[in-house]
Amino acid sequence: MKTDQLITLRQTAGKFTPAVNPLASSVIHTDKKDIQAGDTTIPSQGDLLPAYLAKPAQHNGPCPVVIVVHEIFGVHEHIRDICRRLAKEGYLAIAPELYFRQGDASEYDDMSQLVSQLVNKVPDRQVLVDLDHTVNWASRHGGDISKLAITGFCWGGRIAWLYAAHNPQLKTAVAWYGKLVGDKSLNSPKHPVDIAINLSAPVLGLYGGQDSGISQDQIETMRHALRAANADAEIIVYPEAGHAFNADYRPNYNAEAAEDAWQRMLDWFTRHGVNAHTPADDAS
Repeated sequence: MKTDQLITLRQTAGKFTPAVNPLASSVIHTDKKDIQAGDTTIPSQGDLLPAYLAKPAQHNGPCPVVIVVHEIFGVHEHIRDICRRLAKEGYLAIAPELYFRQGDASEYDDMSQLVSQLVNKVPDRQVLVDLDHTVNWASRHGGDISKLAITGFCWGGRIAWLYAAHNPQLKTAVAWYGKLVGDKSLNSPKHPVDIAINLSAPVLGLYGGQDSGISQDQIETMRHALRAANADAEIIVYPEAGHAFNADYRPNYNAEAAEDAWQRMLDWFTRHGVNAHTPADDAS
């Protein structure tokens, strides 16, 4: 590893949830040049919902909005960097911390404990309502929610599917390797395969062919449900990629798949009316 890479890795290590171990040397860091980025709070269900916001620094009109839903690790550095990348593309990107009532992912250094003691205790209904409040907040802080998208990763990928059946304001969604089927509980009464018929926004699913947690049979089950519902959705599988292939801070990062999937996401947004903010928009 080059010296400058090592220095950057050491500087960013403390910004990731401790359960992320080991931290890969492929970590991508997006700077704040030409964007505004930082922590904020959103009034929601009687609480102040923590969130990370990034948007273009110079714009005369509201920006299209992308809600970013975090992985099981919460809003740590990777999710903040995703927001900054989207802001560089011209979007107002906001990532709410959707576990905060149940606990803090940064306090866990063991992934299995993080899942059992925190993640599994977060009700879907609570999450969906917090996302609604996030959308409303964005509309009052520089966002154009007539151009509203959501994207989510892992745990957040599943939520992106669910939100596409929840909020009729949503123009489109992109779900990265989110669980499609599973056991049901009081906190998670439905999974994406159950709500395919209720989708009100087009969804792009991005999955890895080597994902040990999401089988190809499960993906085919979801595709069948989407066809049966005549849903506007597409699932792309990268044969050589595993789970979390976009997670550049983890050893299973697959740069080729991640770069292709990122461009597919941006193209999907544009195709479905959530086009990036440009200087021409300001002039209009």
